[in-house]
Amino acid sequence: MRPWVRIPPPRLLGNRAQDIGNKIQGTGHRIQGTKYKKQGDKVNKRRKIIAVIGGADPDEESLKIAEKIGSLIAQRKAILITGGMGGVMNAASRGAKKENGLVIGILPTSDKNKANPYVDIPIVTGMSEARNIMIARTCDGAIAIDGRYGTLSEIAYCLMLDVPVIGINTWEIAAPIIKAKNAEEAVDIVFERILK
Repeated sequence: MRPWVRIPPPRLLGNRAQDIGNKIQGTGHRIQGTKYKKQGDKVNKRRKIIAVIGGADPDEESLKIAEKIGSLIAQRKAILITGGMGGVMNAASRGAKKENGLVIGILPTSDKNKANPYVDIPIVTGMSEARNIMIARTCDGAIAIDGRYGTLSEIAYCLMLDVPVIGINTWEIAAPIIKAKNAEEAVDIVFERILK
């Protein structure tokens, strides 16, 4: 260190010590709902992220199931992540928004305006189906509904990454996809698996 560089000592907080948990030091900005603790305490209190993966052109029953699953995920204060487009992705996003949930869309296109209208955070990839790995890497658990080869690739990526996959009316393959009979059971199982 150069002798002419002086680093001032940290200020003492005095009576403001109780504020340290809700304030970012020196900026005056407050972080809603975040509490910083002493060094060594566990700070990371991230919300769980649940993927709903499925077909872009499903039957009416699958759309109803997806919408119900989206609303149940939001009711549990988790974040919904989808491919951000139509079909199952749109229905799950709509369900989450009805419950004031947060929706992330990992878009295959290069245009964020292509996201369904319920996506809060569109992530533009321009990667087409290659974006499926991003969904699998980001989520804590996945629920597969209906779907074709794109959904199959998302299932495969999740299983390769040890992300639990719950399936309703989806691929019948020799893989550890946990079958669920309805939306409520699917959401119960995914939370049971990720909160172990």
